[in-house]
Amino acid sequence: MAGKGTKKSAPDPLSLATSATMLWVESCYVIWARSWMIMAGGPGAAKESQRMVAEKVQASQELMMQAMTGSLGSGMVAAQRSVDHYGRKVSANRRRLAKTK
Repeated sequence: MAGKGTKKSAPDPLSLATSATMLWVESCYVIWARSWMIMAGGPGAAKESQRMVAEKVQASQELMMQAMTGSLGSGMVAAQRSVDHYGRKVSANRRRLAKTK
């Protein structure tokens, strides 16, 4: 990952595939953790369900605005930025859910 103030090179297929795979792996964990939390019930289950839906709507709206304004870019750049966008959200959820165990 490029440091602060350094220019990041254009994405390549291997980097995109690696990022997409990490997004997939972390998503699997988040789905698993949330499923168990919701199945267990309790006061946190309803809150987590609401949070899950709200986060998905917000993340998709943010990405849609980037696409509509052209700031997402095109081609490989747009694909990498899209994966990175969702990757940050999923990673944050994975870290948060790992602490609640």
